Amino acid sequence: MLKTRVITAIILLVALLGILFGGYYPLFAAAIVLFLVAAVWETFQLFGSSKKQAFAIALFWGAAFAYTFLFQTNQSTQFWFALCAAIWLVRFVPALGHGLPPPQGLGNTLLGTVYGLSLVGCFAAIVVFYQHSPMYLLSVMALVWVADIGAYFSGKAFGKRKLAPSISPGKSWEGAIGGGIAVLLFSAALILSDNPMVADTFVVKLQSSRGWLAAMAILVVIVAASVVGDLFESMLKRRAGVKDSSNLLPGHGGVLDRIDALVPVLPFAALIDAWL
Repeated sequence: MLKTRVITAIILLVALLGILFGGYYPLFAAAIVLFLVAAVWETFQLFGSSKKQAFAIALFWGAAFAYTFLFQTNQSTQFWFALCAAIWLVRFVPALGHGLPPPQGLGNTLLGTVYGLSLVGCFAAIVVFYQHSPMYLLSVMALVWVADIGAYFSGKAFGKRKLAPSISPGKSWEGAIGGGIAVLLFSAALILSDNPMVADTFVVKLQSSRGWLAAMAILVVIVAASVVGDLFESMLKRRAGVKDSSNLLPGHGGVLDRIDALVPVLPFAALIDAWL
């Protein structure tokens, strides 16, 4: 299992870097639509749709996304980013404390649709950041990855107080704090570096535009958003009685399992970026 997980991770990393830095926009666009379709397909299955129903919905959403965000060059995206931020603050964050609606009924259908919209916002943010530069996009995604790695090792070493035991028993407050510290240290290293390769990154732009205090505060919010995204998807899987969102990625589960923390972070970061 570990060998399969490592092989899949290497393949995904090589593919990601090739797509981002290959300089061929049609390949990037095709990959984005493919991953969105997979994520939407997994999402609607978690909300009770059959595989065929979920696939039909995913294809429609993928086509609508491609037309709206890849072919419409003058498309305004700030509305989507603001909508996603509002969705997470008003509906998904409270759900961590109050729970989800029953797996059948209108409430469940509406919640699934709203979560799907947040996926659209996430992938729209990917397009916007990529159009700025591949390195810029990678710098935003790296914040979530660093938070995840920092949380894992901090939780292993110091984790005692459970963060959300009824949702994800393995997560601890110590892990979450460790992830936040890792992001702050990583960001400080980028900001203080004189390497021209890191000059065009989200955190450098954030600090240069708003100063250290505002930058650190926003980064803490980004870490908190990544934790919320992870926990919310865990809650969806627990309700659906599944371990992974799918088995599309051997050893890693589904696409949604790989991007759950990015779903709330990227639209929020894009909204902040538009403000800088």
